[in-house]
Amino acid sequence: MSNPASLAQQISLFRSRIQNRSFDDVTVRVLDSVLVSKDVRSLIGVGSALKQFMRDESLLIFREIADESVEIKLMCTDFLIRVFAVIGDVESCLALRYEALVMREEKTTTNPGLRVMCKEWLTFVEHSLENGFHSIAIQACEKALTPSKENRVAHPKHDNFFHDVIALKKIKILKDAALLTISSRSVQAQAEAYLKQKNVKQSTKELPPSIEPKSSGSSRFRNGIMKRNLRKLHHYQCLAQLS
Repeated sequence: MSNPASLAQQISLFRSRIQNRSFDDVTVRVLDSVLVSKDVRSLIGVGSALKQFMRDESLLIFREIADESVEIKLMCTDFLIRVFAVIGDVESCLALRYEALVMREEKTTTNPGLRVMCKEWLTFVEHSLENGFHSIAIQACEKALTPSKENRVAHPKHDNFFHDVIALKKIKILKDAALLTISSRSVQAQAEAYLKQKNVKQSTKELPPSIEPKSSGSSRFRNGIMKRNLRKLHHYQCLAQLS
């Protein structure tokens, strides 16, 4: 879609459908048509604007559905995840995926069909780490490794028992790796700050000291004569006063 007027119309249509809460495949296809522009510079600008627009709208949407059922919330969240994925907003996409998993976990007691499988947590953790979001990966690991989930896996009567055991082992390994990465980054940052401070101190020490101009021999000689003449003048003044 290289026609600027046509592109503007499609963007306007997409925004309108989002604001009218038309959460369907048509809206996603409109978004797809917006992001197929061959103009790279234009595409970057449009993508950035749509990303901010959707972030703002998603906040409004969750306020609007705060009192709705978990099924409605999950449906809206799933749609927003699709939209952010098309836009290329990985951070928002992962954040919403995490919220959806947490929502399902919280409703498992009243709705067992929403139970999150260990494999789902593992997939989410892997995707988070692949995209460099270690903090949210660790949060997901902690959710997956809750005592209730590990105790359930300890009883081999439920379905997918062996798959869950393997998934939990992998999650533990990935959690340790993520913690190590964050720790290493922290140590590296501290080391860089220390070296920077050390370099500043070293540079300060290496600055040449301020040098006062040395008086030459002739100037010292003149100063000596001047002091001697002043002493003589003072002596003569004293004698005059006595007389």
